[in-house]
Amino acid sequence: MKKIEAIIRTSKFDEVKTELKKIGIDFFSYWDASGVGNEIARGHHTYRGTVYDTQYIPRIFISIVLRDINLQKTIDCIQKAAFTGEIGDGMIFSYNVEESVRISNGARGESSTSGPGDLLNK
Repeated sequence: MKKIEAIIRTSKFDEVKTELKKIGIDFFSYWDASGVGNEIARGHHTYRGTVYDTQYIPRIFISIVLRDINLQKTIDCIQKAAFTGEIGDGMIFSYNVEESVRISNGARGESSTSGPGDLLNK
């Protein structure tokens, strides 16, 4: 199993969520995050004609656990949907997951990551 963590622009979240659903990823965790990045060196960041204060950069952090076979398709989906071509589009990381357990029924390993509507994992 793999875990994907992606840090994306808040403005691209709905598009990423929609595209993930299209490939069968209909469950993932996300939360608001803030960080600093390369744009800080310039003292400001312009996005779609608006200059933003770069003391912090608001982002969305996404976490997905999935089967190995679905890794590249999911990374490609996030990269395409989150892309603007500007500095600050974000990052995607992948990790190996040694074990997972579904609390509700005790399912372990890859079977714990599939569920109703899980098109990729069947």
